[in-house]
Amino acid sequence: MKALLATTGWSRAQAVICLHASGSSGAQWRTLARMLQHEFDVLTPDLYGHGSAPAWHGTPADVLAADASRVARLVASAEQVHLVGHSYGGAVALQVALRHPARIASVSVYEPVPMRILFDYGARHRAAAEVADVAGTIRRELNGGSTERAAQRFVDYWWGAPQWATLDAMQRAAITACMPVIRDHFAALTHAATRLGDYRRVDAPVLYLRGRTTRASARRMAELLQSVLPRVESVTFAAPGHLGPMTHAALVAEPIAQFVRWHAAARVQRLRNAA
Repeated sequence: MKALLATTGWSRAQAVICLHASGSSGAQWRTLARMLQHEFDVLTPDLYGHGSAPAWHGTPADVLAADASRVARLVASAEQVHLVGHSYGGAVALQVALRHPARIASVSVYEPVPMRILFDYGARHRAAAEVADVAGTIRRELNGGSTERAAQRFVDYWWGAPQWATLDAMQRAAITACMPVIRDHFAALTHAATRLGDYRRVDAPVLYLRGRTTRASARRMAELLQSVLPRVESVTFAAPGHLGPMTHAALVAEPIAQFVRWHAAARVQRLRNAA
């Protein structure tokens, strides 16, 4: 691989688009962006209802498609795109890869959450039951006006342990402000039209990253997706959980950067061979 990288180089026309998790922002990918910024155009957009992006005022079930459409407009501006996504951002990345296969050079996802596949597999299975319980609690707390309690349930579930109390006031406020659209994320991910078998059509090579200590829901989604993605490589980390790209940013970013560089260089080599 090093020889290929040394002899081919790559085109900055190949962009890297990094998509964040629910409750986060594009800034979560700053470590990866620094690794790749001298070689690629690296974009870290905020998704609806997060950071500097517009608020989401549409139907809850439509937010996933809306975010995928916003990202697709960025994809259209580059010759080839390497998608990177974490959690909700990973689910968006897979949607974009399905819709625009000709432009996607690679996909790197850390524990994407296309929750529909859990409920199709078995709504009473522990993995689906966990998701249903969290989503139900968030809905009830928001309906009762307890937005911060909804945020606490969301954070503590995905962190894998009570962590809300360790966050500072700014972090709590930022996540709390996102809770209405996060509620919609659960609805959109659970009722998405894309079924497990549809992911067989993801033509791009996929790097699937996950933490060994993650939630049962994330483990089951990893098992299901990796059973159907046709060109998938996997990396499992011993220490990080579901929030690995935030809690262990450099550790997670390194294999993603390698994967992107490899497939960028391989594409340039193919073009040279064809010339």
